[in-house]
Amino acid sequence: MSATDGVQPVPEKDPADWTTGDEPMTGPQASYLQTLAQEAGEELPDGELTKAQASELIDELQARTGRGRS
Repeated sequence: MSATDGVQPVPEKDPADWTTGDEPMTGPQASYLQTLAQEAGEELPDGELTKAQASELIDELQARTGRGRS
């Protein structure tokens, strides 16, 4: 029996519904966004992103670069 047997995946919550989605993005989000933007040949938007905006941009850039979920 594996450690994941019987474990249900946590459903994803839309970033627009996050209670902390309007807070400034975290340091790790900013760092990862910079990495993804460089790989995608993109410029990050000017100004501070919220956690929700950063998450959505991460998803978009992961799709473009082939990183992230398979």
